[in-house]
Order: sequence, then C-alpha cells, then structure tokens
Amino acid sequence: MLVLVVDSSTPAVTAALVEVSAEGVALRASRCTVDARAHGELLAPQVEAVLADAGARPADLAAIVAGLGPGPFTGLRVGLVTAATMGQVLGLPTYGVCSLDGLGQPASPGQPASPGQPASPGQSAGAGETVLVASDARRREVYWAVYDGAGRRVAGPEVAAPAVVAERARELAVTVAVGDGAHRYADVLGLPVRDEPRYPDPLALAGLAAARIRAGGPGEALTPLYLRRPDAVAATGHKPVLR
Repeated sequence: MLVLVVDSSTPAVTAALVEVSAEGVALRASRCTVDARAHGELLAPQVEAVLADAGARPADLAAIVAGLGPGPFTGLRVGLVTAATMGQVLGLPTYGVCSLDGLGQPASPGQPASPGQPASPGQSAGAGETVLVASDARRREVYWAVYDGAGRRVAGPEVAAPAVVAERARELAVTVAVGDGAHRYADVLGLPVRDEPRYPDPLALAGLAAARIRAGGPGEALTPLYLRRPDAVAATGHKPVLR
C-alpha cells in the first residue's frame, strides 16, 4: 500500500511516500526543506514532487499519515490541513502520529513499542540509551519528550524552558539528546547531542501508523498537539477611543 506522509511541526517541511506491506515499511520518495517561514509555500509542491519521483498519482494512495506536533501553530496547521483536505477529497483514511515520536524512534536502537503503549517512567531502557527529544518551540522554550532504549515514550510531550527540561532529563536519567531544540539549547541541557535525527523521520512516522494502516482501520481526526495557545488571539473587547 502506498502511503503519503507529511510533517510540518518543525522548521523542516517534509513529504514522503512509503510502501506499507506485511514485510515492513519502505521509503519510496522523500523531500525535506528546512524553512520555518515557508511551510505553506513548500508543502504542496513537495507532495507533488514525491508523487512524481515515485511515478505515482494521488489515486494510487491508500492512506495519509501526518505528524500531529507538538509544533508552532501556523506551521503545524499547514501539514494537518493539507493531510485532512487530501484525505477528504480522495476518500482516504488519515492517521496521526506524535511528531516527537518520529525523532524518538530512530534515536533509540531497540524495537519500537506498539502505538498507544508507552512505558511507565520507571521502566528500564534495556540495551539502548534514554533519549531526550527536543524541538524548538520559540519563546525560548522547547517541545520535549523522553524515550527509553526500546523507543517507548516515558515522558511528554510537554513544552517548557530548557532549564526545566534539563532538570527533568536528570530525573529520568537521560544520557543523550536529539532534535533541533537540543542543538539550539545544548549548553543549557548539558547533554551530548547527536547530529541526527534532527527532524521527524517520515519512515518512523509511517512505521508507527503501519499497524492501523494494515488493519484497514477507519481514519482518525487529525487533532493537533499545540500544547499552548497560538501567538495571535482574537480581541475580546474594544478599547475606548475617548477618555
């Protein structure tokens, strides 16, 4: 089954085509451009590009997977609206995955946990390291989560100042960090930072939704993980012109 994957939760605007089969998940085509100010301009052309790269048409798709965030309001909304609109127009099921999981899974050498089955904070990390995933949330904060050695999320997703995240990471015995937020605030977090993954991996996002796709389950509403209110809010009243 050919599946489209989109993620716009970070400055990386990502579109990919993957093949989901009984044997696993394979990448067919992928485009990723890092530009925090151009999500709306970049995503649709990248979807067209990956379809062309794979010699496929929208009618060939079986499902759409979208990163749900957390992420800044405007950028994240671009990916989710694109996925939801395409799903509705093409009659395709849509499936959502926490975008931080698309960083935590590749960063953990163990086997990923089944979707919806996070480990408890006290579980052992097994053969792998305990990993902090952090993406830039602006306002001098990061979106973060922690994963054990098997790729299971044991804390988060949450948004907080890097100093607060550093304290939580120490409590959870984190040994390494990944993500663009980890690079940006490495001096505050006080952890070794891996070069990769820096942004959500579309193959990992697809893998987390693969069981639902293979089962032919009904599509899901793509509910964004904003974690905080958008920067711009509607006015609640009128200021007097005259005193």
